[in-house]
Amino acid sequence: MSQITPEVLWAQRSSSTDAEKNHVFLTISVPDVPAKSMKLDIQPTKLTFTGHSDTKKADYHVELEFYAEIDPKESKVHHTARDLELVLRKKELKEEYWPRLLKNSQKMHFLKTDFDKWVDEDEQDAAPEDDDYMSKMGGMGGMGGMGGDGGFGGIDFSKLGAGAGGAGGMPDLGDMSAMGGLGGDEDDDDEDEDMPELEGEFNSVPKTETGGDAAQTEGSSGDTGASATKTAKIQEVE
Repeated sequence: MSQITPEVLWAQRSSSTDAEKNHVFLTISVPDVPAKSMKLDIQPTKLTFTGHSDTKKADYHVELEFYAEIDPKESKVHHTARDLELVLRKKELKEEYWPRLLKNSQKMHFLKTDFDKWVDEDEQDAAPEDDDYMSKMGGMGGMGGMGGDGGFGGIDFSKLGAGAGGAGGMPDLGDMSAMGGLGGDEDDDDEDEDMPELEGEFNSVPKTETGGDAAQTEGSSGDTGASATKTAKIQEVE
C-alpha cells in the first residue's frame, strides 16, 4: 500500500513579549485515523507524522522541517475524527512573522494557508483572541512517547482534549444554574410580575367604539324620524 502525503494547513501568530501569542497553527488532514494507528514525533526543528486508516485503506506520512525552532514541551495537540490539530510554540520571541513554515523555500503541493486562522502581521492586535480554540488543545509536556522514540501510540487522546472532558474551561452543562443567564426561570417570573395589567387598556377601547356606535344609532334614529315626517305630510296633501 502506497503512502499518501496528507494536506497540511498552517497559520501563525507572533509576539516579542508574550510567548503564548507566539506560535504556529497546524492542521494535518488525516480522516478516520485512530490514535492507536498514528505516530507523531515533534522535535525542535521538525515534525514527523505517520498514520493508517482502515476505512480509507490509506497510509499517511508527512515530514516537516521548520523554518525556525519550536518548543515541543509548550506545544499542544487535539485529535479529531477528521484531522490532527497542533499549536506549536515558537522558541524565539519575535514580532515579525516567519516568512514561511518550512526551511526549504520550495513550494509544496500539500501545504496550504489556513485562511480561517490566518491574520496579517499588522492586524494581530485587532484580531479576536484564540482562547476558545486553545481551550480544547492538550499539552505535550511530560507525555510518554514524545521525543526521539516518537509517536502518540498508546496515549489516551481524551486526556489531550480530544474528548468532551478535555475541553478546558467549559462549565458542566448538567448544572445550568452555574451559567449566568441560563438558569433564570425565576427572573422570567419576576419580569412577568412587573408587566402592567392590560385589562384597563382593553376596556378603554370598547368605550370609544361604543360611543361611536351610539352616535351612529342616534343618526339612524334621526333619519327614521325625518322619513316619518315626510310620510305624514304626503298623507295630508292627499
